[in-house]
Amino acid sequence: MANDGPVMHGYPHLETVRSAITALYKRLSYDTVHTFATSVAPVDVAFCDQDDLHMGAQRVARELVRHYHLPDARMIVSFREMEHAASVELAAGPEYFIELNDRFRTHRRDIGAALSHEIMHVYLHRLDLSFPGTRDNEILTDVAATYLGAGWLLLDAYREDAASSQKLGYLTPEEFGYVLAKRSLAFGEAPETWFTSPQAYTAYTKGLAQARHDEQQPPLTAAGRAGRRRYAKDRRYAQDHGVRGPASSVPYVFSTAGAQGGDGLRVAFPCPTCHQRVRVPVRGRVRARCGLCHTVLECDT
Repeated sequence: MANDGPVMHGYPHLETVRSAITALYKRLSYDTVHTFATSVAPVDVAFCDQDDLHMGAQRVARELVRHYHLPDARMIVSFREMEHAASVELAAGPEYFIELNDRFRTHRRDIGAALSHEIMHVYLHRLDLSFPGTRDNEILTDVAATYLGAGWLLLDAYREDAASSQKLGYLTPEEFGYVLAKRSLAFGEAPETWFTSPQAYTAYTKGLAQARHDEQQPPLTAAGRAGRRRYAKDRRYAQDHGVRGPASSVPYVFSTAGAQGGDGLRVAFPCPTCHQRVRVPVRGRVRARCGLCHTVLECDT
């Protein structure tokens, strides 16, 4: 939790974020991910200063338990002085003990944000889905909460001005915006009206631009002119030499499929929705379907 401290910006964790989205689809399946097609509604997790602190926190926790499809899990929420925003005891269940930072006694509108992260820890614990290392595992938790419809609260808890700052979670504001944009593009949601923080809205628009950029990479037909020229040059090199050709700065990789030369050339590239690698033959216009997230991809290979 950044509390009046410096807030990191940009996309320093982007590869881990993308790996987390892929891991969600692999572990949950396309059908299960799409059971989260509707995000938590702002009214369902609203918390005002007039609400009883403990009863209100329990009410919001129950709503998030319902949203995450954890009907047999009971969250017991308490408050204490601590360094981090919150913590959860991951036991066998069905009761889980969540402790929130005392700061939330007077910042009640952000209680839903803190709980969305901690209850997602419970969800991932039950799935037995984790990443090695504390940092990457916390990033996975932020990504999962956001992509499955509750982590927009974490982005909305981001506020920053000349005198103060607050940010919850391990992702930067722009990375939260990126994951939320990925979700919005996949499910057709428009979260712009949910934000109470103008800084969160700005971070979302930046993340949306980055997510759109993923959809405009060759060999996708939406790629820009410069990208298509670079791709054509790399393809000629691969056809002539039977090897990959392009540098690591581009997302696609060429390979041969048994035959020598260009006849067996294939190109692999990340799906712009789930980032699973898709491999198609190099033969002009091709329509491919990602086997993981079922996205139909229009390609010019």
